[in-house]
Amino acid sequence: MHTDIEATANKLACDPRISDYDFWRSLRNINNELFQIANNNGPIPIEMLRWRVILRQARSKRGVA
Repeated sequence: MHTDIEATANKLACDPRISDYDFWRSLRNINNELFQIANNNGPIPIEMLRWRVILRQARSKRGVA
C-alpha cells in the first residue's frame, strides 16, 4: 500500500497539467469534507484518508509545504 501511495504521489507531482493551486484546492476540499463527516460522527472513508496522504506527498515533492 505504501508503494502505491508513493508511486501515485510521484506521478501526480510530475504531471505538468496539475497546478500547485489544484493540489491546494483538492487538499482543502478533502479536509473540509473530512471535518464535516467527523462533526456529524459519521464513518470516515479510508479512501479519503489515502487521497489526503497522496495529495500532501505530491504537493511536498513539488516543494510546496
